Amino acid sequence: MDDMYDVVVIGGGAAGLSGALALSRARRSVLVIDAGSPRNAPAEHMHNYLGREGLPPAELLMGGREEVAAYGGEIMPGTAASAERTADGTFRVVLTDGRTVLARRLLVTTGLIDELPDVPGLAQRWGRDVLHCPYCHGWETRDKPIGVLATGPLAVHQALTWRQWTDRVTLLLADAIEPTDDEFNQLAARGISVVDGAVAGLEVADDRLTGVRMQTSKVFPLEAVVVATTLVARSQVLESLGLETTDQKMGGHVIGTAVATDATGATAVPGVWAAGNVTDPKAQVIIAAAAGLNAAAAINTDLIGEDTRLAVEGVLSR
Repeated sequence: MDDMYDVVVIGGGAAGLSGALALSRARRSVLVIDAGSPRNAPAEHMHNYLGREGLPPAELLMGGREEVAAYGGEIMPGTAASAERTADGTFRVVLTDGRTVLARRLLVTTGLIDELPDVPGLAQRWGRDVLHCPYCHGWETRDKPIGVLATGPLAVHQALTWRQWTDRVTLLLADAIEPTDDEFNQLAARGISVVDGAVAGLEVADDRLTGVRMQTSKVFPLEAVVVATTLVARSQVLESLGLETTDQKMGGHVIGTAVATDATGATAVPGVWAAGNVTDPKAQVIIAAAAGLNAAAAINTDLIGEDTRLAVEGVLSR
């Protein structure tokens, strides 16, 4: 028989573990299915998490798993492939290895995938000196020469933003955009250099980024490259329940996909909540953790209502 839990949490990152901790402390039976592939795994440290500034992401997750387990929550390594509602209203979660578990409620915190431009070397340096978020990495690149690799209309905004941390910013147009006259004036006023042409690859020495190589073979010395990725929700489980992703926009431009929820994390499927980057692509770790807690409180409230109804009907004992 399938094991039955009050809540199965699909995804063992900050959002999932935060939700699991709150639910375990609420004396709910909780299982976390953890695929072990957090979005920030390549990063050496996380930032802007009050009280945990500079902590390696893996240490946060290790501590979170220990805290969940201390309150009776279970952690199951594995990847959830799909979920379905059964005849009695519970959910059956199917893992890729064929295992199945049952849950009264689901909390999906599967995160997202950063799709990088097709430039040789970017993926290998991702999270180290190929970066995306100034609030995650800006301080560490302060006063250093950085290049913003244009991938779309928001590249000028990116360059102007990173200028807050260093006055040595180069915008690499990479044949992706053509700034307007007004944008060129803004870049010039902030001392941001603009380089036209396509980027052929990265220059690396002693496992350290030293520059970018253009297709003309010219090399521009840099210590970091900033790139906007396409933020693709890991929505397979949610889609198996009939939910669809929606385009996420910034400044009127599509930056990726996510699954819509209300303010508590509830999806359009009753009994299913989502939290973290799968529903909020821009959420940093501390925001994802808070969203997991928020969803957990809503789930527990929903279960209390069901427990009360069942007790009134005589189905559930006191």
